[in-house]
Amino acid sequence: MRRRDVLAGGLALSATAVAAPWVRAQSQITLHGASQFNDDHAFTKGLAKFAELTQQYYGKPINFVLHKNSELGLEKDYFAYMNQGISVDYAIVSPAHMSTFSRAAPFIDAPFLFRDLAHWNKVLDADILKPVADEIAQKADVMLVGYGGGGVRNIFSNKPATNLAELRGLKVRVQGAPIWSRTFQAIGMAPTVIAYNEIYNAIQNGVINAGENEAAGVESMKFFEVGPNLLLTQHAITIRPICFSGKTYKRLPADLQAAAVRAGREAGAHARQIESSEDSQKIDALEKAGKLKKIAFTEREQMKKLVDPVMASYAKEIGADKIYDQLNAVT
Repeated sequence: MRRRDVLAGGLALSATAVAAPWVRAQSQITLHGASQFNDDHAFTKGLAKFAELTQQYYGKPINFVLHKNSELGLEKDYFAYMNQGISVDYAIVSPAHMSTFSRAAPFIDAPFLFRDLAHWNKVLDADILKPVADEIAQKADVMLVGYGGGGVRNIFSNKPATNLAELRGLKVRVQGAPIWSRTFQAIGMAPTVIAYNEIYNAIQNGVINAGENEAAGVESMKFFEVGPNLLLTQHAITIRPICFSGKTYKRLPADLQAAAVRAGREAGAHARQIESSEDSQKIDALEKAGKLKKIAFTEREQMKKLVDPVMASYAKEIGADKIYDQLNAVT
């Protein structure tokens, strides 16, 4: 089936779903989710848990359709659809794709923001990111109902590097948010923004040397085939919000709205547990299978010292300095 046919079908189904509560009270509501990945990926599992819990808490028949393997495009497409109230009702989306509506959104997923997983979990539990979620809900009409993620991001490269000198000039793909290019430039690398689904070919064709991702992405996208050296820079821990279309939400019965909000929080915690626990297991399995080689990086602290002033300056520039200070104060 052609992608445009799938999208057209999604539009029709979504319109039927959101109209159902009023037009035909006895109709079963249908909600459409989207994931770039297959059943084994933590994001897909998190969205499946969201559907399961929503159904449980709602207690009435409801139909969830989860479109996997990029059937409805990429995460940036999902966010646009949710903003417009078409095709996709819920999805996990990188904060980088929310920057049009909130300059602070990509900052919550920035490099060297968290000291470790314990710090990351405490920040999420403390709801320090609520101002960002409120801004996105207001300006994009997309709700952040839960927070998945938990993958530690490293650099996969077609050549090894163990220190800052060896990283210098490395052509690496980064996300589109400005903070990623600025921090990687501060370290001495040569960052470039390339679409996620074009990374493999870009490395294969020599356009770039490397990319950066968590283990689940390296595995599912087979980045190890073109970048078999995994440089353990541990430069970021992912936050991947579970998003829900505000336009869809407003058209749902009140008890289903409450069920979705409750399910989002719990499904986010479930997704974080999955990804953070699977992260090292996936890397070890890939190394054992001879598909990649872990390269110890010896100058992570020096790298962070180069990045910290950039982070502080950027936080002030985008009005996220209060969030940054609160986050750093969490012990």
